[in-house]
Amino acid sequence: MAGVEELTSSIAVRSWVEDGRVWFELSDQRLISFPVSKYRRLAGAPEKLVKKVELRVQGRALRWEELDEDIWVKDAIAGRFPSPHAHA
Repeated sequence: MAGVEELTSSIAVRSWVEDGRVWFELSDQRLISFPVSKYRRLAGAPEKLVKKVELRVQGRALRWEELDEDIWVKDAIAGRFPSPHAHA
């Protein structure tokens, strides 16, 4: 069972997209990023839509409403990305 510290350290307090990477800051002040290319919907979308990332579920998820893409913060922290053929 996850401890309180582990759960709270997986909470994003802000997010943004810059230079082809999705960035988010965690409640413990760590900065995490990953390439947009890891997600097919993000990689193929216009930059102006990719930059419209929002935090959802009390900072536990990243959401792109217009692209219908959701990414769990804990998955991004762990480097769990979809396989290249997962959405084909």
